[in-house]
Amino acid sequence: MPTSPVVVAYGCRYCAPLNRRLLYFTAHRYLHRRRRSRLPLPPLLAAVTANLCTGNSLVRRMERLWTGSGINKNKAMVEHLQRYGVITSKKVSEVMETVDRALFVPEGTPPYVDSPMQIGHNATISAPHMHAMCLQLLEENLKPGMHALDVGSGTGYLTACFALMVGPEGRAVGVEHIPELVASSIKNIQKSAAAPLLEEGSLSIHVGDGRLGWPEFEPYDAIHVGAAAPDIPPALIEQLKPGGRMVIPVGNLFQYLKVVDKNPDGSISVRDETSVRYVPLTSREAQLRGN
Repeated sequence: MPTSPVVVAYGCRYCAPLNRRLLYFTAHRYLHRRRRSRLPLPPLLAAVTANLCTGNSLVRRMERLWTGSGINKNKAMVEHLQRYGVITSKKVSEVMETVDRALFVPEGTPPYVDSPMQIGHNATISAPHMHAMCLQLLEENLKPGMHALDVGSGTGYLTACFALMVGPEGRAVGVEHIPELVASSIKNIQKSAAAPLLEEGSLSIHVGDGRLGWPEFEPYDAIHVGAAAPDIPPALIEQLKPGGRMVIPVGNLFQYLKVVDKNPDGSISVRDETSVRYVPLTSREAQLRGN
């Protein structure tokens, strides 16, 4: 029987600092040993693993989700996430099947493993389950004709998914502060099912500080942010349309993926979806330094 929904919180937009990556690697060495020996995790590593996992994920559930390492087709990746309850939406499964993840990861890396991938410039593409989770949280705000903003658009994968969901009558905007990633993401999208939307202009990627949003096409029905802010950036709240929704990780040591809804009267409602571990939403210079 499939397990209940599992979310593993290394779906961060940017590459974690070295000490966090070493801690993560150490925890998963013990997970591997545990799988072979059935020994319990030491208390400290159990706590570390809990902090690296979102929601109420258990080690056994996380290990089961990771068994997708042999998947070699985009459709099989989506089916795997459906099987374990990560994807429950027909619309999300359709768009993730349509946008082939292999076009958005560096050549030579396994594109369909449920894991983040290094994309250069101390950045990563998030794990498929994190993309699926965010798409489902924003699904009602990604209907045809709506406007969507992807802060920290990276390889362009999630922005392409947004574009297909809002359609040619809508607008999908990616903001990325590394110019080289903007250039490569445009090339990625040009090879994907979202290419016609890029060509006709309803999908665009821009170089900029995502903390400031992208006012040109506001207000946005949906905003996704792929790195943790200490507080929700005021510019993003301002650019969110009444009735719109933003998904953003917030916090420092303890972080939560927050769902921010702007009510029709302009007031804001915020709820915690799950605990996460993302690296900070920061400047281009700080990211390139790796902090």
